[in-house]
Amino acid sequence: MRENHPPTPTTTPDLPTRGEIAESSTSKNRTGSSQPFPGSPLTENPSPFPDQVLENVLENVLHFLSSRQDRNAASLVCRSWYRAEALTRSDLFIGNCYALSPRRATARFSRIKSVTVKGKPRFADFDLMPVDWGAHFTPWVTSLAQAYPWLEKLHLKRMSVTDKDLGIIADSFAGFRELLLVCCEGFGTPGLAVIASKCRLLRVLELVESVIEVEDDAEVDWVSCFPSEGQTHLESLAFDCVECPVNFEALEGLVARSPGLKKLRLNRSVSMVQLHRLMLRAPQLTHLGTGSFSANENVDQEPDYASAFAACRSLVCLSGFREIWPDYLPAIYPVCSNLTSLNFSYADVNEEQLKSVICHCHKLQILWVLDSIGDEGLQAVAATCNDLRELRVFPVDAREETVGPVSQVGFEAISQGCRKLESILFFCQTMTNAAVIAMSRNCPNLVVFRLCIIGVYRPDAVTQEPMDEGFGAIVMNCKKLTRLAVSGLLTDRAFEYIGRYGKLVRTLSVAFAGDTDTGLKYVLEGCPNLQKLEIRDSPFGDGALRSGLHHYYNMRFLWMSSCKLTRQACQEVARTLPQMVLEVINNGEDAVEEDIGILYMYRSLDGPRDDAPENVTILH
Repeated sequence: MRENHPPTPTTTPDLPTRGEIAESSTSKNRTGSSQPFPGSPLTENPSPFPDQVLENVLENVLHFLSSRQDRNAASLVCRSWYRAEALTRSDLFIGNCYALSPRRATARFSRIKSVTVKGKPRFADFDLMPVDWGAHFTPWVTSLAQAYPWLEKLHLKRMSVTDKDLGIIADSFAGFRELLLVCCEGFGTPGLAVIASKCRLLRVLELVESVIEVEDDAEVDWVSCFPSEGQTHLESLAFDCVECPVNFEALEGLVARSPGLKKLRLNRSVSMVQLHRLMLRAPQLTHLGTGSFSANENVDQEPDYASAFAACRSLVCLSGFREIWPDYLPAIYPVCSNLTSLNFSYADVNEEQLKSVICHCHKLQILWVLDSIGDEGLQAVAATCNDLRELRVFPVDAREETVGPVSQVGFEAISQGCRKLESILFFCQTMTNAAVIAMSRNCPNLVVFRLCIIGVYRPDAVTQEPMDEGFGAIVMNCKKLTRLAVSGLLTDRAFEYIGRYGKLVRTLSVAFAGDTDTGLKYVLEGCPNLQKLEIRDSPFGDGALRSGLHHYYNMRFLWMSSCKLTRQACQEVARTLPQMVLEVINNGEDAVEEDIGILYMYRSLDGPRDDAPENVTILH
């Protein structure tokens, strides 16, 4: 990445680069109505500008910049803009927890109220990284507690968070309001109990696809730790990934004491009968995750579930449906006409069951489903959901040798019926160029296109030709495309198309695809906005790696696993680009020292980390 230094000589520490720190500011300027935060350096009234009027004008201007890219660009204009941008920033985004130290971040920004930190790269979700790889939140929370006692929000993704870290949050931030943990691990119910008991102003607690440690001797009834008297400030509570049962009586009381609760996502221990009781307590819900959606207790007479759903007139988002009993599906019919988001990604429903629901969902904009719905189910979606903006189709069985229930037939039907589509993730075993070309022509507003053809080098299912023309049409016709995932049988021609037309692409994922090093060279030389490049099980080697030397400083990271890299080439890149960190990860006891199982390369302003485990080698 380019170093973002001011144009004038300075001894100021290196500026963060695009993608490493970004934000959207909502803070007022110092002449406005808001007061400096207690303990903030602003209370000392420093004078970094020779002209106070210009300082005030500049801060007023920066206040209207909400885009991360715009804010980063403004900070590069000159030394004054660099300092003013830091003073007006309230939201801090750390795209890679190892791209800079917590000390560097807190030293530059003094008025932060909200922090987002991302840790492990995305392929950690596919078990391609060591469990103990790193991304520890401890050094971050320690620094944040010292620098920002007024902090209100923390959003963490793929970080290792301990119960002690959660205790520091609860003890250090008196006005703490929002905690979102996505794909995090390392903490358990004792940590959640501390957050619930001490964060009295808490509005949001969301645990999304995180791994909560459950030990019988350490398990705590964390729901009961919320204040038992008076109304709470809760607006959102999501714990669908918590595997252990919760105290339902305590949960019901908490919901009843939370009149502002709009979002509630339950885990699989909550039955339909219990769900009914909660819905009667909270008819104001707009987002509901249903839990198991099955009966796990004997009752003399089942409640009227449909009436409970009908009473929730504000409901626009439905998810959950774990361990679904299809016989209960008619209960949600009364709310379907108002739904804008429906998540069936845990519900193994067939085409007929989906059609019975989807025929009512004319306002739907977001739909996540399993491929068990088949092409016929996708055709029903295309016929009804003309306003659809996002579609994700996940596989029930991702084995290569299986015959998938969805194909180019359902894919093309979606393109014809859902022409406002902006984002698609589609897993399948067969696909054709004609269907992908139709998608590119019918849905030109696509921003995200991820087609995952399960299997190694799968060609066009009809012509047996490479999938080059299909992906070429996507980058040519979809002018807004920023995220692209490719798979299947591809030659260098497909990557030439991407390099020539994918000028806005920021994230490119390649799986089980590719031909020669020239293909990746086309991408690295032709995509100036490329920030994240993920490659797995592809034939790219040393030549492809070297072709990006001119661009790596501008990227957030490069990931290459199961490719044809040599340690010598990786070592050469490390010597050529000293501000890049090259981590070589070899999984398994039989790994040869010279093998490059995984290369993870990223830019760091503070050099290599000091917490790498034994199976991670950092090249110098």
